[in-house]
Amino acid sequence: MRTIAHLSDPHFGRIERATVQALIATVTEAKPDIVVVSGDLTQRAKEREFQEARQFLEALPSPQIVVPGNHDVPLYNVLARALKPFRNYQRYISKELEPFYCDDEIAIAGINTARSLTFKNGRINHQQVARSCARLETCGENRTRVIVSHHPFDLPETHEFHGLVGRAHLAMADFARCRIDLILSGHLHISRTSESAARYKIPGHSALVIHAGTATSTRARGELNSFNIIQVDRSSVAIKCLTWNRERSSFVLSVTAQFQRTPAGWSRIPWVDAVGKP
Repeated sequence: MRTIAHLSDPHFGRIERATVQALIATVTEAKPDIVVVSGDLTQRAKEREFQEARQFLEALPSPQIVVPGNHDVPLYNVLARALKPFRNYQRYISKELEPFYCDDEIAIAGINTARSLTFKNGRINHQQVARSCARLETCGENRTRVIVSHHPFDLPETHEFHGLVGRAHLAMADFARCRIDLILSGHLHISRTSESAARYKIPGHSALVIHAGTATSTRARGELNSFNIIQVDRSSVAIKCLTWNRERSSFVLSVTAQFQRTPAGWSRIPWVDAVGKP
């Protein structure tokens, strides 16, 4: 079994300061095998914001998979946005915009869905999908296969369709062929897990689409700051959402979603609460 700490949308430049050290402590205590950060490390892609984000990442356990989000592209600096949209990201976070990780149980491919020509929404193209699937294939059959992107491949019913990453249906068809198990994303600032079969209806395939809320931003959009601890092996997945408790100044377990593998993909096990009771 592998443990993934899944964080998203910290938005340095507009953060809830009290959450940062508590988050670092809670993630470190969980002893994850890998930390995943699914984009929007900064609010306006400024150098000082990336510097803070870099310090934050250095305080978290390694290894790490980090991908950029739309807020990591300059908004108001039109020239930088057009010519060098990821200059600060690559200087302070990573030169690799689509990182990759593989061990003897899990393989994770990061995909950059941020684009300089869009202000909010993201896109994915056929070349990115093909490249990611090829990298995952090199790890062999018996790894749990994970995609990480900033923009989501599924939405709650309350969100408009255009919030999906562009060309999502094209990507999901290929993801089904290369047997993707989990898709981790952010962007919406909500915590949610859904089964891809509900939207895409691809015979014989159902991946889990796991959203993380904003880890540290003041832009919480009606939810408390949160992040996920995901425990996964070939037969089961448990997604534990930890939310910010102001009174205790700490992140506490709020809900656990559990799934088991079936011939058609992942199937939800009846809901359990924070203490593991039905």
